[in-house]
Amino acid sequence: MRRLGLTTVLALLLAVFGLAPSASAADPGPADLAFATDAATTTPGGTVQLSMTLTNNKSYDVLFVYQTIQPTWLTTQRPDLKYSFTGCTLATAAGSTPCAATGPADLGTNYGATVPPGQSRTVTLTLQIAADSGCNGNIGFYSYYYAEFSDATSTSGGPVFTPETRVLCA
Repeated sequence: MRRLGLTTVLALLLAVFGLAPSASAADPGPADLAFATDAATTTPGGTVQLSMTLTNNKSYDVLFVYQTIQPTWLTTQRPDLKYSFTGCTLATAAGSTPCAATGPADLGTNYGATVPPGQSRTVTLTLQIAADSGCNGNIGFYSYYYAEFSDATSTSGGPVFTPETRVLCA
């Protein structure tokens, strides 16, 4: 009982004077993938810009990225929702350049040759909603990615989910 009391008093003193171990936020992964859309809603016939930003949190260059993008399960359960990816651009210091591919696999080639330490690359896909698409449903996607660094290490992540876009009736 005496030891328990001494331990409690010591822990209390450490906590009061700020010497106790504290919880800290987890370090970011070697590479992070984040999504954003320019609109939360659209109508049949409309478009939504889906931006994907890859950030290199490591002290070595990203040399290679492989990425897939697939519709979420709930999106696949609504066959009346009709959409396609119709465009893709990579944001650069000199402006936007067209991407190499807009399909569901190997989007990683679109991020450019290398991503230096601490920098990001943003690829924007144009999501076209068909004019005869159903309404009152959400369209969402998820992605897995794999990145290789110049120090011969690699990382993978996912699923990373996009914000959902609601297709509204006009």
